[in-house]
Amino acid sequence: LPSRHRKSSRWWRRDGGGLASVLALVLPGLVFAFQGALVLGVPWGAMAYGGRAARPDGTLPVRYRVTSTLTLAFLGVAAWAVHAKVEPALWAFAAIFALNTMANLSGRHPVERWGMSALTLGLAACCATLALT
Repeated sequence: LPSRHRKSSRWWRRDGGGLASVLALVLPGLVFAFQGALVLGVPWGAMAYGGRAARPDGTLPVRYRVTSTLTLAFLGVAAWAVHAKVEPALWAFAAIFALNTMANLSGRHPVERWGMSALTLGLAACCATLALT
């Protein structure tokens, strides 16, 4: 058969956005783990919320832990939207993650500025790609 009629055996092309789907589920998992650790009191507060919310011991105050808990719920909804491929939600999450990238770029800590910015930019790109496929 001509190449245009052959089915690709590559896992990232099977459903028209397979790699984007995988990344759009794995990347939020990393953020989920980070935010969950903040909720549990791991002293990574300097790497979150612009570094301005951390206590001297590195943990977050209760109100920021509540915000991190809400972030966990948001990421769960985002994962559902990616899994179900809900197009309007994917566009909304692409925009939200793009805006979050700009906020992360203003962070004080290099992990927030460069690591989380790259991660949320990747999420925005994945959500937009999935919305288009």
